[in-house]
Amino acid sequence: MSAEGRILPTEFFARPALQLAPDLLGRTLVRVLDGRRLALRITEVEAYGARHRGRIDRACHASRGLTPRTEIMFGPPGRAYIYLIYGMHHCLNFVCAREGLAQAVLVRAGLPLEGVDRIGELRAGRPRSEWASGPGRLCAALALTREENGLPLRPPELWLEAGSPTPRARRRRGPRIGVDYAGEAAAWLWRWWDEIREEGS
Repeated sequence: MSAEGRILPTEFFARPALQLAPDLLGRTLVRVLDGRRLALRITEVEAYGARHRGRIDRACHASRGLTPRTEIMFGPPGRAYIYLIYGMHHCLNFVCAREGLAQAVLVRAGLPLEGVDRIGELRAGRPRSEWASGPGRLCAALALTREENGLPLRPPELWLEAGSPTPRARRRRGPRIGVDYAGEAAAWLWRWWDEIREEGS
C-alpha cells in the first residue's frame, strides 16, 4: 500500500479537535457501499468541543452534557458521529481527543476521487461541483445516514487514508457556518478549508 493509501489508525484521532481539524484537509475519506469503494478528498472541516479553556462551546451538541444523542461524542476517539439536521440532511463528524471530553470534527466538504460514477448516481440531477460541497451533500454523496452513527473509522465500512495533506500555505481559517446562536463561540476561528476546492483548480 502506498503512503497515500495508508489507513490512518485510531490513534490519529486521539488529539484535540483544534489539532486534528486542519490536519484532515487533503486526507482521503473512504466508504464501501454495496462492495464498491467510494472516496473523497476532504476540503473543508469544522472543530467542535463541549468546553475550551474553561469556556463553553455553545455550538457543540455536547455543551449541555451527556444525552442519548451526544453519547457517542463522549466515547473513545476514532468513531463516526452522524446526526440529522432540519429533518433531512445528515452530517458526518469524527469523534476525537480522549474519552469523556466530547470533541469532534465536522466534515463539511470533499472532492470525489473514486467511485465517481456511483457518487454521480447518488447525486443525480446536480452539477458535480455540488456533489459534496456541504456537510449534507457530502453524506448524500456517500450514502451515510444515522444507520452508520457510531461506526469505528476503520475497514471494512468507513475509514480515513493518509491521502495528500493540504500544504499550510493553502489552508484558510475562519468562523464556523450557521452557529450565530452560539454567542462568543460563533466568532471562534474553528473552520478550515483548502483554498483550492474545485476539481481542476
